[in-house]
Amino acid sequence: MAEAIYVGGLLVATPLLDDPNFRRSVVLVLEHDHDGGTLGVVLNRPSEIAVTQVLPLWDPLVTGPSVLFEGGPVHTDSALALAVVPSGAEPLGWRRLPTATPSVSRLGMVDLDAPPEILQGEIAQMRIFAGYAGWSSGQLESEIAEGAWYVVDSEPGDTFFPDPRALWRHVLRRQRGELAFVATCPDDPTMN
Repeated sequence: MAEAIYVGGLLVATPLLDDPNFRRSVVLVLEHDHDGGTLGVVLNRPSEIAVTQVLPLWDPLVTGPSVLFEGGPVHTDSALALAVVPSGAEPLGWRRLPTATPSVSRLGMVDLDAPPEILQGEIAQMRIFAGYAGWSSGQLESEIAEGAWYVVDSEPGDTFFPDPRALWRHVLRRQRGELAFVATCPDDPTMN
C-alpha cells in the first residue's frame, strides 16, 4: 500500500465509505497539492450515456465501453478525457500528467475543444469522464485518517480496465497482506 497521496496513485474506497458518490469507487489522482487540494476521476463508474449522444466526434477514439464515465460529483455538466499515447511523443491536444510514476507515464489529459482528427492515430486508449472528484486542502487526508480510503499504487491497465465495475475488487485483490482480503467483502457488509 502506498504511503502518501500522489498524482497517478489510486484512492480505493474502503467498505466503510457509504457515500453514494464514492461507494466502492477507484479514483485516479490527477492533481495533488498540499495547499490547493486534490482532484481525481472515478475510474469504475460507466454511465448509461453513450459518447455519441454528447461528444459524437470523439466516439471513434474512445476505448470501450463507449459511454461517459461518472468522474465524480463536481461539475458533472463538464467533461474531461484521459488518453494514453503509445510512444513517448506528446501530440497536440494532449498533456501528460505531471508525475514521475511509471504506471501512468504515458497517460495524459485530452483537450476536448481540439479537433479529434489531430489525435487520430496518436493515442492508443481514451475515456471521457463527466465531472470529477475534488477535495480541498487537508480534506482528503482527513478522510484517509478516518478510514474512508486506501491509497495504493496504480498499474498501467487500471485507467482503461475492460470491466470497469470489477475494478474495485481487482485493485484490492492484487494488494499484499490483509488488504487483499477486503476484495471479498460482500456488497452489504452486514452480510459478512
